[in-house]
Amino acid sequence: MQTDRTHGWNGDLLDLDAYLDRIGYTGERAPTREALRGLQRAHVTSIPFENFNAVLGIPILLDVEAVQDKLVRARRGGYCYEHAVLFAAALERLGFEFTALSGRVTLGSDKILPATHALLAVTAADDERLWLCDVGFGSGPLEPIELADGVETDFEGWRFRMKRRRASSGIDSWWLFQYRADGWEHRHTFTMNPQYTIDYVVGSHYVATHARSPFSRRLFAQQFGAAHHHRLDATTWTTFRPDGSYTERKVEPAELGRVLGEEFGIVLGAEDLARLRDGLD
Repeated sequence: MQTDRTHGWNGDLLDLDAYLDRIGYTGERAPTREALRGLQRAHVTSIPFENFNAVLGIPILLDVEAVQDKLVRARRGGYCYEHAVLFAAALERLGFEFTALSGRVTLGSDKILPATHALLAVTAADDERLWLCDVGFGSGPLEPIELADGVETDFEGWRFRMKRRRASSGIDSWWLFQYRADGWEHRHTFTMNPQYTIDYVVGSHYVATHARSPFSRRLFAQQFGAAHHHRLDATTWTTFRPDGSYTERKVEPAELGRVLGEEFGIVLGAEDLARLRDGLD
């Protein structure tokens, strides 16, 4: 599998040292399977998911300079397109081969939704298998999952399953399932149709600005780790654990800044925080 160098991911523009420091990765800088595992685990547990700029009406730019300014230098989070662009730039810089993909989030529903989730299918130099790297969903997985029908993984209690289905058109679709308290739930589906930076720009524009997109209207943030998954949906803060248990409570507008900083690792400027608080009242 070859990365399309004509439509590359601008890894040469990435401040690799700053990115690796941001995610706390100290492993080898080579396109190996072990490095890929370490990079994904470090990324998903260090950089949170959040849609605050979309809610605030601030344009979300997907060029590498803008993404690293926000997610690396400003130590903010972002949604899937921002995460995927940043991770792709790092993979390209380190010599990995990969294909960018687009998926449809289902979360157990049979309703057909737009393909607005960004993922990567990656190969390592020392491993012929194909690996799904889903770093921008906000709730893991901790490490890449092999793209093979029926594969099940258990990352410290967080369980996932891959399934391949063939439509009447003959085109294979892949389904990622995640184990919840009430059993297996299909999380999203995708095909192997390659995506390029411009495709992500178009999808991101819809997610950030369309009136029917939940991310353009409602505050949403996630912070994921091996032991817990924090999710803030408007004022509802839920903490999930690998065993399926969870706790839930309401966040008052006055405590929003503290909760975001202490529990989600997101520190906002005073003006942006005040505007988000006003929207919660």
